[in-house]
Amino acid sequence: MDRRKRTTEEEMKKTKQNSYNGESEIFASCSFSSLGLHPTLCDQLRERMGFEVPTIVQAEAIPVILAGRHVLVNAATGTGKTIAYLAPVINHLHKYDPRIERSAGTFALVLVPTRELCMQVYEILQKLLHRFHWIVPGYVMGGENRSKEKARLRKGISILVATPGRLLDHLKNTSSFLHTNLRWIIFDEADRILELGFGKEIEEILDLLGSRTNGPTIREDAVTSEFQRQNLLLSATLNEKVNHLAQISLENPVTIGLDGKKMQPKPSLEHFGSVEFDVDDDSEKLRKIISPSNGDYKLPAQLVQRYVKVPCGSRLVVLLSILKHLFEREASQKIVVFFSTCDAVDFHYSLFSAFLWPANLHPETEDRQMFLRFKTFQLHGNMKHEDRRTTFQTFKKEKSALLLSTDVAARGLDFPKVRCIIQYDSPGEASEYVHRVGRTARLGERGDSLLFLQPVEMDYLQDLEKHGVSLTEYSLLKVLDSFPLSGQKHHIKKFISLEMHPWSLYLQKALESFIFAEPKMKKLAKDAFCSWVRAYTAHRGELKRIFQVKKLHLGHVAKSFALKDQPSLVGKSMQMQTKKRKRDQKQQGLSKRKKLARKT
Repeated sequence: MDRRKRTTEEEMKKTKQNSYNGESEIFASCSFSSLGLHPTLCDQLRERMGFEVPTIVQAEAIPVILAGRHVLVNAATGTGKTIAYLAPVINHLHKYDPRIERSAGTFALVLVPTRELCMQVYEILQKLLHRFHWIVPGYVMGGENRSKEKARLRKGISILVATPGRLLDHLKNTSSFLHTNLRWIIFDEADRILELGFGKEIEEILDLLGSRTNGPTIREDAVTSEFQRQNLLLSATLNEKVNHLAQISLENPVTIGLDGKKMQPKPSLEHFGSVEFDVDDDSEKLRKIISPSNGDYKLPAQLVQRYVKVPCGSRLVVLLSILKHLFEREASQKIVVFFSTCDAVDFHYSLFSAFLWPANLHPETEDRQMFLRFKTFQLHGNMKHEDRRTTFQTFKKEKSALLLSTDVAARGLDFPKVRCIIQYDSPGEASEYVHRVGRTARLGERGDSLLFLQPVEMDYLQDLEKHGVSLTEYSLLKVLDSFPLSGQKHHIKKFISLEMHPWSLYLQKALESFIFAEPKMKKLAKDAFCSWVRAYTAHRGELKRIFQVKKLHLGHVAKSFALKDQPSLVGKSMQMQTKKRKRDQKQQGLSKRKKLARKT
């Protein structure tokens, strides 16, 4: 009776959840227990993670992984892929009789691209293992104290989350790292791991662990597991590099979410066990699906995607205006803005944190206040490890905040309740668009994304349409018209251009005056300008033909950093630095040759 009552309550909660999500249809019409998971683990998913029912991706993947098959999962961001692979691994480990001991070493290995994602997966593990205290989670990653990691590995870590470089280091140099019982190797955000240049490291890791499915013969020093090895590969986008990794690491994999159709979850493990797989069909399907011709991006249906067409010189004014508008309209929300470089993040973070504004819009008044009055954070790869971790943890807990970031935050990170993603700088690669917008509209919740485009970049919309992504235009003039000038709202309806809008002119002048008066801010602006131009030239692949520096007016680019300097002045400083560097290198070369001449 109690069981029936609990089931009814679960169904009611599930119906309520699905009605809230509307057309997103992200949740499956089954329960975690029906997928074959232990009741205690189901309770942990509900109590600790807030999952009343599985998502469709989880419902598809969990029975397949429980059955021991190699799996390739391609699904939209924010669909619960982390739980999809952690839950079945924990389910298997807790059934071992006798119980696994810490001294037995590592049973499961999760490879992730970034430190932030490493910490996130580790934190999820801690929650899921609350009632399975004998299964020990742990992590190793760049930036951490290697000696402390070595000590933890010596004691034993049952499920290890790692970044590739640090893992390879320990495999080669930490003799106490016991992995003879390794059963699972999981590649989370596989495409990003490869994009960051870890391809060779991954192949070497597979060789050291004896987990290559083809190619070179397994090395003599490879330590293989006494258990049947099971490899899992998860990625939101697919390309040739991912294809190659799948070929060398997955053996006759089951492919999930790759056909572009709505996935039909298996209702139970027993049902899955009755299905006969055609190995040849699976392998052929894998080859066809990952071919470059299939390029549709997988994005949540509840994500509202817009673009805003902004002349280069007005970009900063428009960004500030939109942010001010969004937070004044809805104070309790979180927004993430993506930039192309670390210098750009540093500049905008410093500007947003210090830009003062006349309280009554009269420039001569001394009564000034912050233009943006909300908490602002920054995150990029050049920050100290502890600062990155603090930012990551703090922003997650905030109810209302702004995060300025490079693409270090674009992959896999789950920031709860992020309402809007703004791509101020266009992504360097086409697939990066998916990962950036994937920080919102997660697990069926609503989300908005806004892409900044200059007039010369509008062809990017056609490129996105080729991948099944359609954007509508953002009503920018309505936002600009909503701001008063000198206590009065302007009523002019038509302007020659966006740059001549009274609000744009007023705010641009105030920004330029502020930067000009602050030497440190001016240096940050110049550094950001220089790195932005360099990044713009570095667009890859099909985006190169759209984003070309020669199409830009560098004077307008400088204006977008509130610089009064002509671009030639900024350019000259760059040229002077380059010449000085070359001169120093030349002098070093001459001194070396002189030393050699003396020796001979």
